[in-house]
Amino acid sequence: MRQLFDALCAGMGLWIAVAAVIGRAQDADVSWLEQVNRVPAEASAADLGYFAPLLVDEDGRGIDTRGDWERQRRVIRDKWQAFLGPMPDPRPAVVLEVLRTDALPDVTRQLVRYEVEPGQWGEGYLLVPDDAGDDDRKRPGIVALHPTTADTIEEIAGVRGREDSQLGLQLARRGFVVFCPRCFLWQDVASLDEAVARHRTRHPHSLGMAKMLYDAMRGVDVLATLPQVDSQRMGAVGHSLGAKETLYLAAFDERIKAAVASEGGLGFRSTNWDAPWYLGPAIQDEQFPLNHHQLLALIAPRPFLVVGGEAGPGAADGQRSWPLIAAAMPVWRLWGEPVRVGLLNHGQGHVITAETFKRIAEWLQVYL
Repeated sequence: MRQLFDALCAGMGLWIAVAAVIGRAQDADVSWLEQVNRVPAEASAADLGYFAPLLVDEDGRGIDTRGDWERQRRVIRDKWQAFLGPMPDPRPAVVLEVLRTDALPDVTRQLVRYEVEPGQWGEGYLLVPDDAGDDDRKRPGIVALHPTTADTIEEIAGVRGREDSQLGLQLARRGFVVFCPRCFLWQDVASLDEAVARHRTRHPHSLGMAKMLYDAMRGVDVLATLPQVDSQRMGAVGHSLGAKETLYLAAFDERIKAAVASEGGLGFRSTNWDAPWYLGPAIQDEQFPLNHHQLLALIAPRPFLVVGGEAGPGAADGQRSWPLIAAAMPVWRLWGEPVRVGLLNHGQGHVITAETFKRIAEWLQVYL
């Protein structure tokens, strides 16, 4: 009987160990991943501009290995960076000046000032869960990028506005350390045009999107200096304008390990990408050689979720975004299945619904 009991215990121990491994494998992805990366048959690339092939090198040879893709990836990245224009390098050291501290339930929120680029200062809200630092466990960090609104960082950090717009505060309450930087378009200027003019005076060969990307990377710099943050688990999230910044940040900053872009509009003509504070009029040319499927491919294989609201009011992403996502998926498949890129379309327009926020938070929790 004792031998039988020992054998049963050993068998049970093996089963528990196997079950734990299976559980971890199942937890490795969101349960709804297949729903958001299934390309619909009716997706059309009409009015999306020129699609340069991704898995073909500059000599016309096909690419079927990750090594060959890494070489082509550098070519694509260099073309995009030449188009966007240069920004100051190296970036300044991060020194935070605390302007205000708010004690909230479960979270401490600080308004901080820091040098964004040499001689240029900016502000952002830092949100830290109150139990961060209670042990040696570091937390994942999130750069939360605000949409076009006069409230800028006040809304996303939960100072004012609707709860469903307070992405930064809500994520901090779920255990993330969150930094919400103010976009340069609203930093110490009277109008968007003034902000662009000042930027072009300092950097005449750099687009507005180059400045937004640079400033978002400075947000990652801020998180990387914090003792509570695990620098290997940093992500990004944004809605509308913030989603545009999230796409570029994830593409060009490999410190971002997972990201969600809500209603930024992947297609050049789906929103005002040709505005002077984004990419300018060059993208209106039907033969413009760059497109956003390339930026999606630069993100691979890191998890990236596009959230759309089509066909609700003012929607920027949805069915029309699929061709760009589908074009980038073969790059993800160089790493095998599953492909951790996709589109979640809630169909409620240019908003983040309460249910959609739960999915956004789950995506970042699972992949960070």
